[in-house]
Amino acid sequence: MLYGVALRYTKNGFDAEDVLQEGWVKIYKNIDSYTINNSFEGWIRRIMVNTAITHYRKNLKHAYHHDIEDVPQARTTDAPFGVDEYTKEELMSTINNLPDGYRIVFNMYVIEGYKHKEIAEELNIDINTSKSQLSRAKKYLQRELQELSKINL
Repeated sequence: MLYGVALRYTKNGFDAEDVLQEGWVKIYKNIDSYTINNSFEGWIRRIMVNTAITHYRKNLKHAYHHDIEDVPQARTTDAPFGVDEYTKEELMSTINNLPDGYRIVFNMYVIEGYKHKEIAEELNIDINTSKSQLSRAKKYLQRELQELSKINL
């Protein structure tokens, strides 16, 4: 489960393994701060997400930097498409191909359940930037999945 969390925030398995190892060290060092009143799984998941964000900030933040104004805005259509059309691997691959900022905000909001205020604080960005990144991530995913549908026909 924790490897999956780390993998969603990194570009490859090697980085995910690094995040996982750093996360386990943090869990071990801070186990005395865990309180029995809270979910242990939730506690270690939060540590892993924070470790992945720290890893991103240290190692990847500027490596693939795209200014938000440089990324073309996706055009949306009214054509419906269903999630049932895609395999888990296709969905995960499409999410992993999101630009870093989009991917991290998307994962934090959609998968981890963070609020935009929490995301903004964790990533040191404006709340509106978080909302914009999420909106653009959704449009990007919609466009990529529609293209994938065309290929699979």
